[in-house]
Amino acid sequence: MEICKTIAQTRAYLHRARLNGLTVGLVPTMGYLHEGHLSLMRECKKKCDVVVVSIFVNPLQFGPTEDFAQYPRDLERDARLAETVGADLIFCPEPSEMYLSNHSTFVEVENLTDKMCGKSRPGHFRGVATVVTKLFNIVRPDYAFFGQKDAQQALVIQKMVEDLNMGIEIITVPIVREGDGLAKSSRNVYLSPEERRAAPVLWRSLQAAKAAVKEGERDVMKIQNIVRDTISAEPLAQIDYIEILSIPDLNELTYLNTPVLLALAVRFGKTRLIDNIILEA
Repeated sequence: MEICKTIAQTRAYLHRARLNGLTVGLVPTMGYLHEGHLSLMRECKKKCDVVVVSIFVNPLQFGPTEDFAQYPRDLERDARLAETVGADLIFCPEPSEMYLSNHSTFVEVENLTDKMCGKSRPGHFRGVATVVTKLFNIVRPDYAFFGQKDAQQALVIQKMVEDLNMGIEIITVPIVREGDGLAKSSRNVYLSPEERRAAPVLWRSLQAAKAAVKEGERDVMKIQNIVRDTISAEPLAQIDYIEILSIPDLNELTYLNTPVLLALAVRFGKTRLIDNIILEA
């Protein structure tokens, strides 16, 4: 496995791969890898000849009060894990390699980004779309793999690829969960023992909504209230949002008559966690 810190090294490696007719897959990450990331790499390995993993904590997608400086980083550990699932190349640039001091070009995806996490974290998706565009331009993958846990991000990237004719196939991989249902996340390490014990309430709330729909409930507000009541029963949980929106356009609706995205963001102390499921009407 190769580890490249510069754009030039990465392009040279992939140029040689393409000369041999190999397909290239990209798994973009911010590092501190967990089983969710590794599942993306395994799917990439199944479909592609060359598995590229980017590890870059992108400053553009963090707000001024968010955890950029504290975000967990451990490249040596990440490299060991990526190698176990067959990654061929890790691209791990410094911020100065990705953004020149006079950087002034950004990518915006409208409409999809003004709700959910985009509403709670202004500018976040501009940072995501910009860095992913740069990664796509550097790696030029045939396929790119994203996790369903970040459902809004996956939809934003899919729309960006379609609108800008990038010619990359976006593949969304199901959420990987702990035994108690908590979605795997690099931010889970921030949780105190008490917060970690409380956090599975997110999964229980999603399952309660799923059960209500299975029993015939179709009123969006009533389903949201089921989720809200379940989470509110946990004293350590502070709800940021609970949304039920159409797929893939993320439009608001009042009644379920098609599969929809039920997504939520909840804080436990200083840690903000997100989760979601697809509800089948």
